[in-house]
Amino acid sequence: MIQRKQTIFLLVSLILTVICLCLPVGTFSGTHPLGTEADMYNLWIVLPAGSHDYSVWALFAILLITCPITLVGIFSYHNRIVQSRYCMFNMLLILGWYVVYGVLAVGMTDYLGDFNISFAAVLPLICLILYFMARRAILADEALVRASDRIR
Repeated sequence: MIQRKQTIFLLVSLILTVICLCLPVGTFSGTHPLGTEADMYNLWIVLPAGSHDYSVWALFAILLITCPITLVGIFSYHNRIVQSRYCMFNMLLILGWYVVYGVLAVGMTDYLGDFNISFAAVLPLICLILYFMARRAILADEALVRASDRIR
């Protein structure tokens, strides 16, 4: 199971998703009534006063949904078609994460100031690429198995 390259891609994307859940994905800076800078995590925004604003919880929920789907995808290596569908669903979820991320970043600039993207916001993009590569490898394995079934 672990020797297949698509399993490695899925495992690395799972690790990167967990890392992204823990790191700040952006920073609001500028003139606003609460202070000078606010860090935006996937679950909350840490305001300068030390309080938390949970209005960005949707980012956390989307990435959290991808984690068990990736785990199920890793362990469903016997059913390659279902495994490729899990990869496609995770790719759609990550694209949805970026849509929500953009909407929240633009929507909160009036209240919190200018928005600066953090390095952790790139990690879901790397996961998206890894899911794409895993899906292509899964479908290539499926085509190989079907071709060998025709030879018999």
